[in-house]
Amino acid sequence: MGLNIQDLTISSPDFGDCQRLDDRFSYDGGNEQPSFDISGVPDGAVELAVICHDPDAPLADGFTHWTLYGIAPDVTSVPGDGSVGRGGPNEFGGAGYGGPQPPPGHGTHHYYFWVYALDRAVDGTPSRREFIDQYGDAIIEQNRVIGIFSTG
Repeated sequence: MGLNIQDLTISSPDFGDCQRLDDRFSYDGGNEQPSFDISGVPDGAVELAVICHDPDAPLADGFTHWTLYGIAPDVTSVPGDGSVGRGGPNEFGGAGYGGPQPPPGHGTHHYYFWVYALDRAVDGTPSRREFIDQYGDAIIEQNRVIGIFSTG
C-alpha cells in the first residue's frame, strides 16, 4: 500500500514529540511503559498495532523495543500499565515493552513509537520484521511520535 498519512495520530502525555524520555522509561531506570493517546483512526480499521523501534542502534536493522498487537480500533488510550493489547517480542529476548538502553557513549538515539491502523487482525505476536513482511499490505494508515534518549 502506498503512503497514507491523514488523520491518524499518536501522542504521549509522558513526553513531547522529539523530546527526551524520562529515565523511568529506560530499560535500566525502571522500564516503565509510557502511555499513549491515539486519535483519527480511519474507517475500515480492524485492529491497531504499536511498535517502538530504534533505528540508531548499531545493528543492521536497528533494535525493536516493543511490539503491541490486538488493539481495538476504538481504543483512544494505551495506558502505561500494559492493560491494552497483546505484547509481542522485543529484541531484549522478552515480550512487551523494553525501554531505551543505548550503548554508553553512543550518543542520542531516537525511539519511534509507530501506530498502525490495519484492515485485518494480526495473528499471534510476530516480531517487528515479521509484522512488516506479513502485514505491510494491511496498513491503512500509520503515524509516529518520537522520543529521544542517551546515556553518559
